[in-house]
Amino acid sequence: MVDLLEQLERVGAPYERRAPAAPAFLIVDAAGDPTRTAAYRRLRAAAFVDEQALFARHDRDHHDEDVRTKVLVAVGADGAVLGGVRVHPAVAEGQGLGWWQGSRLVCAPGSRPTQRAVIGAALVRAACAVALNAGALRFDAQVQERMETFFARLGWTRVRDLVVAGRPHVLMRFPIDRIAQLAEATKAPLAGLLDDVLTPSPWLGDDGAPVAGTDVVACTDAIVPAMVERDPAWAGWCAMLVTAHDLAAMGAAPVGALDALGARDADAAARVVAGLRDGAEAFGLPILGGHTQLGVPAALSVTGLGRTADPIPAGGGRTGDPLTITADLGGRWRPGYAGRQWDSTTHRTRDEQRAMHDAVAAARPRAAKDISMAGIVGTTGMLAEASGCGATLDVARIPRPDGVTGGDWLTCFPGYAMVTAGEKTLDAGPAVSAHCGVLTTDPGVRLRWPDGDVTVALTGGVTGLGPTTTTEAAA
Repeated sequence: MVDLLEQLERVGAPYERRAPAAPAFLIVDAAGDPTRTAAYRRLRAAAFVDEQALFARHDRDHHDEDVRTKVLVAVGADGAVLGGVRVHPAVAEGQGLGWWQGSRLVCAPGSRPTQRAVIGAALVRAACAVALNAGALRFDAQVQERMETFFARLGWTRVRDLVVAGRPHVLMRFPIDRIAQLAEATKAPLAGLLDDVLTPSPWLGDDGAPVAGTDVVACTDAIVPAMVERDPAWAGWCAMLVTAHDLAAMGAAPVGALDALGARDADAAARVVAGLRDGAEAFGLPILGGHTQLGVPAALSVTGLGRTADPIPAGGGRTGDPLTITADLGGRWRPGYAGRQWDSTTHRTRDEQRAMHDAVAAARPRAAKDISMAGIVGTTGMLAEASGCGATLDVARIPRPDGVTGGDWLTCFPGYAMVTAGEKTLDAGPAVSAHCGVLTTDPGVRLRWPDGDVTVALTGGVTGLGPTTTTEAAA
């Protein structure tokens, strides 16, 4: 084999053989390492107590005792701790909200200014990564005025002035676009794709559509092919689940379903059919027929039929209407889909399923929509968009399971969950129903946090389809 370095030397290329340079420092998690944690705290005391006199005796607080607090330190080649930072939930019992903070950023006083800047920037970036991995939807830091430009160069934005420990500070916020990215990936292309297909309608962008001249409601859903291939029985179950929920969101009683199935062979198809059969039984949605093709890539779609004389639209909300989230919090993450798919349905009885499915029809809210691919916030944005409104959600009031991060819960497929507009909450059997927001005149979706701050999750319409014709006429 020809040595490339030797070839370069033969032609006089200015290349010097060198061993790879060792990194000047590494950012590591200090959890479980009392020596590094103690060194970090000594740096804090030297900076914030001795040098800056921000605190009289010590700078420790309740976040240091919180088991959820994560400590990151910069460690030099000789093992010395060169700096550190904390990342922690902003409020007690607040991890599930998705509101995190960074604090006590410090670098060793003997470091050169340029080295301190490099170490500090690395610690801040690592803290952002930790917060995002913990499911943060809001990540703040209260920084001294002189540090504002430093954080701004790292992509943080200024929120407002503060006074902390008697000194001027600035509240800075790291932009997190997890919800917007989900909406962009799943729903934003719809308007461009369907502009020449769909006609103006009171049901534009709805979960289904009434068949003109009848009391029949039809809806259809497709399952991601990779899921059909990887987890065929679950894919079949979910196909029936989302179909039943789409009908339920419009207040329609289930009549039946038609499935279209593609599979590589009969064995693969049989596993999908097993899930379809179990779902049909659980959701009271019998399979009436369909189409099956073998020797092809995995594919699955289900069309559902229901009946109601008075369908409930997604676009029926009005500015000022309370928003309700109803969700079944029982269950767990589906194995292999942690943080993305919440399984609240496979353990429920048929009577429990029926109680949840009948809830919208019984309450008759002004507007309703089944929460699925776009998550809680994205689906709320779709209801608001169809209604010609925006929305504000109070994060702390949204029903959520214990131990699930805010970032995951607000962006996952939550099993049974509905967003409705109107005064009534839903009586939905085992599901929890709570007022947690309002339709507004400002487009998009905003999140209100326990301290009163509001962050923008979505800046405008989710699908681009705009309001329904009924909404336009009412406006």
